[in-house]
Amino acid sequence: MLSEQHLDLVKATVPLLEAGGEVLTRHFYGIMLDEYPQVRPLFNQAHQASGAQPRALANGILQYARHIDHLEALGPLVGQIVNKHVSLQVLPEQYPIVGTCLLRAIREVLGAEVATDAVIDAWAAAYRQLADLLIGAEEAVYAAAAAAPGGWRGSRPFQVARKVVESDEIVSLYLQPADGGPVMAFQPGQYIGLKLTVGGQEVRRNYSLSAPPNGATYRISVKREPGGVVSNFLHDAVATGATLELFPPAGDLVLQPGSRPLVLISGGVGITPTLPMLHAAHEQGRPVTFLHFARSGRVHAFRDWVDDLVARHAQARRFYCYEEEGAMPADAHGRPSVELLERWLPARDVDAYFVGPPPFMGAVKRILSDLGVPAGQMHWEFFGPAAALQEA
Repeated sequence: MLSEQHLDLVKATVPLLEAGGEVLTRHFYGIMLDEYPQVRPLFNQAHQASGAQPRALANGILQYARHIDHLEALGPLVGQIVNKHVSLQVLPEQYPIVGTCLLRAIREVLGAEVATDAVIDAWAAAYRQLADLLIGAEEAVYAAAAAAPGGWRGSRPFQVARKVVESDEIVSLYLQPADGGPVMAFQPGQYIGLKLTVGGQEVRRNYSLSAPPNGATYRISVKREPGGVVSNFLHDAVATGATLELFPPAGDLVLQPGSRPLVLISGGVGITPTLPMLHAAHEQGRPVTFLHFARSGRVHAFRDWVDDLVARHAQARRFYCYEEEGAMPADAHGRPSVELLERWLPARDVDAYFVGPPPFMGAVKRILSDLGVPAGQMHWEFFGPAAALQEA
C-alpha cells in the first residue's frame, strides 16, 4: 500500500524524469538486457537502437508518476500496455526482474544523494502497485483467451498454409493450427504475437491480422524492413509448410460499433489492420471512406481487394495517394494535407481510425483536429512500444 509519504516522494521525482527520463531508461535497459538474457526476446533491438523503446518507457514512467494518486487519468495507456504485454506473453515472474533493474537504474543515474533510501523505498512501493495492476489485467486477458472457443494460452504451433506476395515490400502468411483445431475470433484491428528462432536466438514480434476472422486461419502481412531481423527472416527463410509459434490475438485499437460515417486512413503497411475494419463496415452496411497513402503503386498492397469490396458496398468510397508518380493511377500525389482530407472526408462528425508510421500518424491527427473532427472520435495506434502511443 502506498503511503502519503510514498506518493509525495514519487511525485517529487517528476521534474527529474522530465529532464532526464530517457537517460535513466537507457541505463535501465542496459542493465536488464546485459544481466537478464531471459527477457531479451521480449524487446525489439531495433527499437532499442533507435531510442523508441527508452523514450516510450520514459514517457510511461512519467505519466504514471504524474497520476500515481489518480490512475484513472492514465486513460487508454494501461490498456495499450496490457495488450502489448499479452501479445508478447509477458509473465508475472518477469516483473521482479524489471523492478530490480529499474530501482538500480534510479539509484545509479540520480545518485545516492537524490535517490535516497526513502526515494527508492517509495519507488519500490509504486512499482509493486503498477506491477500488481498490470499482472491482474493481463491474467484476465490470458484467461479469457484460454476459455474462448478456439482459444489457447501461451504459444500454439501454426503452419504456413500459403505465402502470397502482395507488393514489392509486403508478403502475406496464411497460418493454420498444426493441431487442426479451430482458432478464436478476433476484433478488427487486433494483432497476433509470434515466437521465432532466428540465428539461434529467440525473438518475439506482433503483426496485425490483415484478413477478417474465419474461425480456421489467420493472416499476417509483413513489410520487409531494411535490416529488419524478423521481417527479412519471414520474407526469405519461412516457406509454405513451416511451423511458427503464435500467441492469441490481442490489441485494443478495435472497430467500435456506431452509426456515424467511418473513415479509415492508413499509411504504408498500416493498411493491414484497416482491412478487417473495412470488411466489417461492408458487412454492417455502414458508410465508410477508405484513404490509403503509399510511396508508389509498386508498394501498395491489397489494392485489388479494396477496389472489389468498395465496388460491392453502396456506401463505400476509396481514395489513394502516392508520393511518387508511376504507371499505377492514384487520386492524388504527395502526403497527407488539410486540402486532401478536407476534400475526401464525408463530414466532420465521423469516426476516424488511422494507422501508420509515427510521422504519418502525427500529421493525420493534427490535420483531423484542424478540420474539426472531435478528439473523442479519433482512434489511432503507432507501430512500436505501447507508451509511444501517447505522443501523437
